[in-house]
Amino acid sequence: MLDEILQPIQTAISEASAMTGWEAIAVILAIAYLVLAMRTNIWCWAAAFVSTAIYTVLFWKVSLLMESVLNVYYMAMAVYGFWLWRYGKKETDNTELPIVSWSLQTHLVIIGVTTVIALVVGYLMANNTSASFPYLDALTTCFAVMTTYLVAKKVIENWYYWMAINSLSIYLYLQKGLMLTSGLLILYLFMAISGYFMWRKKMQQDNGVTSISLNKSAC
Repeated sequence: MLDEILQPIQTAISEASAMTGWEAIAVILAIAYLVLAMRTNIWCWAAAFVSTAIYTVLFWKVSLLMESVLNVYYMAMAVYGFWLWRYGKKETDNTELPIVSWSLQTHLVIIGVTTVIALVVGYLMANNTSASFPYLDALTTCFAVMTTYLVAKKVIENWYYWMAINSLSIYLYLQKGLMLTSGLLILYLFMAISGYFMWRKKMQQDNGVTSISLNKSAC
């Protein structure tokens, strides 16, 4: 009788320990991704690929279905991001892909369209799946999909979106017991702020170099 009671508990502890171990690896690689991305280092995409592969499985096991699907997308974007940063150079002088800024009007359109899509996805999830927190899950997922594309394109405003996404995700992961990942997102929040200023400084430096080069050419 005692063995029958203890067996499920031991199994649960074993599974939780295994998940925590994989989660720790994913967290370390995710931090490596963000640190390298802040420095516009192309190898951030390699760290992202492995980390998101692990998270794909972890999120599926805790019924965060959209988060799991999101990480499949992240894996594909890691490949795309690596290719774009490696080969998407300026045609004029063969320098690296530059950091750019998009207009407020463009971002308002992006926010509006992404929000509508998130509401539709959230409704479908709430009525057709067993997903936890369907609307919040859909909102963070849809905006993360869009924002990852902005990172690949080196749009500096991506950091604003990550600040908002990370804030919402902290609550979501805490509710699902993913403590290490919640801690990671708190760190991400502060690193996103730092990342914005690092990218802005580099963009200003690159623009300054471009201006000097143009002036020399004119002379």
